[in-house]
Amino acid sequence: MENLPSPTDWAVPFFIITVAMEWVWSRKNKNIRYETKDAFTSLALGTGSVFAGILTGGFVLALSLWVYEHRIYDIQVGWPNALWIVPLAFLLDDFTYYWFHRTAHRVRWFWASHVVHHSSQHYNLSTALRQTWTGFFALSFIFSMPLFYLGIPPALIFFLSGLNLIYQYWIHTEAIDKMPRWFEAVMNTPSHHRVHHATNPRYLDRNYAGVFIIWDKMFGTFEPETDEENIQYGIVKNLGSFNLLWAAFHEWIGIAKDLWSAPWRYKINYLIKPPGWSHDGSRESSETIKARWAEQEREIWQNLTSSSSAAVPPAVQSQDG
Repeated sequence: MENLPSPTDWAVPFFIITVAMEWVWSRKNKNIRYETKDAFTSLALGTGSVFAGILTGGFVLALSLWVYEHRIYDIQVGWPNALWIVPLAFLLDDFTYYWFHRTAHRVRWFWASHVVHHSSQHYNLSTALRQTWTGFFALSFIFSMPLFYLGIPPALIFFLSGLNLIYQYWIHTEAIDKMPRWFEAVMNTPSHHRVHHATNPRYLDRNYAGVFIIWDKMFGTFEPETDEENIQYGIVKNLGSFNLLWAAFHEWIGIAKDLWSAPWRYKINYLIKPPGWSHDGSRESSETIKARWAEQEREIWQNLTSSSSAAVPPAVQSQDG
């Protein structure tokens, strides 16, 4: 198990080649959009994320092995047990990813790291490589610890997590519309993940899946892509800059400012409440944005129904009851 390779390291040439191919293709296909400065910012953030992982990986590995030493089951991954253990471990790893990802959108501390991935206003393969430098600081790795405690070897989970990330790479594109219906029903796809990266109110905080979209359907966070409106990408308050350091650290800076200025009884809430929360209600969160949008939709529907009723002759209205 200790000799398992890092799938993401092996996939780097594939990432580079396919980004270049999509970039060239975007010049002929208006459905694929690239902005040079934005793409280079994404690539630089991805490169920095690799170095950050090298610097902190030793500690994560040491902690993982310590938890594994206290495991409650001694799972043997040799043949033929691997036939069922490896698929089960992949499913469990994807399940923990769903909860990490959902938490990363609902708790500001985790969002401060994850927001980097959502900060591009474009959606293409380079966006997939826009990764955080502060995942270790945000303690993102703690979501995998229960798997080690169960007795799944850390090396196997690290390997499968790499495969999970490679799968998620190809769904960051507008070049693919919809996959076959059976595939869309079970797997995460470009269509499902475009919803996740959207800032349209109907799409906020939806489709957290890594590989299997079934988790969103099970836990009530699924939203299908619709043709009714064009998707707007980015974050609720966009960066307005391609500055690399600002992209990497802007939300941590925002947290520091809030902790400095907020009354003592509210300080902890600026860490654990959803992004956009404020003690005086002066900011917008995804909840307030969605609530306002839902109210507007209700008003539009009421106006349409009242207008259609007024257009029906009185005699017809009475006949219909």
